[in-house]
Amino acid sequence: MTQIQPPASPEGGIQLEAHQILLRPLVTEKGVHRASRNNQYAFEIHREATKFDVKRAVEELFEVKVKKVRTQNRKGKLRRYKFRYGRTADWKKAIVELQEDHRIDFF
Repeated sequence: MTQIQPPASPEGGIQLEAHQILLRPLVTEKGVHRASRNNQYAFEIHREATKFDVKRAVEELFEVKVKKVRTQNRKGKLRRYKFRYGRTADWKKAIVELQEDHRIDFF
């Protein structure tokens, strides 16, 4: 299996620190199920972060080995505030799968 290496120098990309990439863990019922069964963890991440950035940040902050990273762009929802309509912000989500012998404890 060949590993894909990140690009040498991103054109016009911003360099983020590890603590700027991972905004918060998503601890939900589905996420806890994924963590216990499939060793996958979900995070809300910076909108400009790439899969390579997320992998580097998780390995650096939690001292684990990452097997795979999947990302999703989540659209904001329409919300009503009294007599007006508003919209929640769009956000980006990452699902990180770890190697079999690594774990992250949030609790």
